[in-house]
Amino acid sequence: MKKLVSILLVLVLALALTPAMAEGPAYDGSEVTITFYNTMGTNLTPVLEKYIAVFEAMYPNIHVKYSSIGSYDDVRDQISTELSRVGIGTDANIAYCYPDHVALYNLYKAVRTLDEFIDSTAEVTRADGTTEIMGLTAEQKADFIEGYYNEGLQFGDGHMYTMPFSKSTEVLYYNKTFFEANGLEIPTTWDELEALCEKIVEIDPMSIPLGYDSEGNWFITMTEQLQSGYTSATEPHFLFNNETNQAFVKRFREWYQENYVTTATLYGAYTSGLFTSTGEIKSYMSIGSSAGASYQRPAKGADGQYPFEVGITTIPQADPENRKVISQGPSVCIFKKGNVQEEYASWLFVKFLTTDIDFQAEFSMASGYVPVIKSVNQNATYAEFVASADGGDHVTALSAKVCLEQEDAYYTSPAFNGSSTARDEVAGLITKCLTIGDDKDVDAEIQKAFEDAVAKCEYSL
Repeated sequence: MKKLVSILLVLVLALALTPAMAEGPAYDGSEVTITFYNTMGTNLTPVLEKYIAVFEAMYPNIHVKYSSIGSYDDVRDQISTELSRVGIGTDANIAYCYPDHVALYNLYKAVRTLDEFIDSTAEVTRADGTTEIMGLTAEQKADFIEGYYNEGLQFGDGHMYTMPFSKSTEVLYYNKTFFEANGLEIPTTWDELEALCEKIVEIDPMSIPLGYDSEGNWFITMTEQLQSGYTSATEPHFLFNNETNQAFVKRFREWYQENYVTTATLYGAYTSGLFTSTGEIKSYMSIGSSAGASYQRPAKGADGQYPFEVGITTIPQADPENRKVISQGPSVCIFKKGNVQEEYASWLFVKFLTTDIDFQAEFSMASGYVPVIKSVNQNATYAEFVASADGGDHVTALSAKVCLEQEDAYYTSPAFNGSSTARDEVAGLITKCLTIGDDKDVDAEIQKAFEDAVAKCEYSL
């Protein structure tokens, strides 16, 4: 009987403790300093500093430092160098990152998974006595643009490693003035684009109708649109050597031979320079980053007017019913630390920056990147910004508007050790195949290029 009573007491105590245990991790108010590695320049640092002050007023015992470190790759290299210091690790608590970077950091088992934070219902108290839950509310989760949020899950084990910070994608810039003058329709599919390029060359034989900045994005996007296989986070990793992918590369080679298209590598510079050119050789369409809209706008002439109006739309699709456009731009990750309160404080800061409407609005307008939450239009200044969109002075607003309108189309690729190599190899593959001469066995050369690219990817592992 005594044994039965003891068992029942244990069960009662376990049930009583279950709700508290299920709450999840919570910041306890400890005084900690956290460091944020990023790439922000002089235009963005004031925005960050402004909102660090807001956050530190909410949590006075959390002190936020930041370090602006060159490019995204510079941040990756700095952190990977620091992680190689045995027993010390990186000085960063939070860092700008791309999925490939996180896959590298995971070789050191250095990145903190975020699932416990996201799901935590534990309450934390701010300086003014108000409280918030440690994790994300259902409304906050639903507010993220799904394609951006899901990037954090692309690591093959079902865990969340990153939160989206600010994003960009690819868009199709076109010379709206030229299109309207010649009665040209905006292409929605690659078939329509090919027919349009033919018309443009008839109108202006000196032109190269389309410039595409990123060969890697072009290849990867086509595999997403065609659902033809690119990579997998689990073995076998490299899936892109197949007939469907070889066929679209062969088709694009024909476009290049017809002088319909060029790329940044083949042109020798970003193709925005060809698009904004007022010289004899120019393009009338350009596919490039939505964050670079101001570079796709021509300079004003002596009369103070733009030579042409810029139009912006979604890139062409293989199937309009299965729209796919790439998700780019930085996310943020959190690093493991001996003091877990640093990790908890880091999460609170990440949560603040990624869910705060005012920060997301102000940072977007200053950077040219797109906010990661839908509710940003509740910020009156941002709503006015988007409403001002046009193809001249407010071309960055027009780019943001297009991005927000295609929120259901974003995709991200699997991230693993070797995914960065795959991206480089398919970019090189495009360049190599487009320039195959007519005196070659084109099919055989394309086949070999694919086989070589896969071999190099596998060797990298």
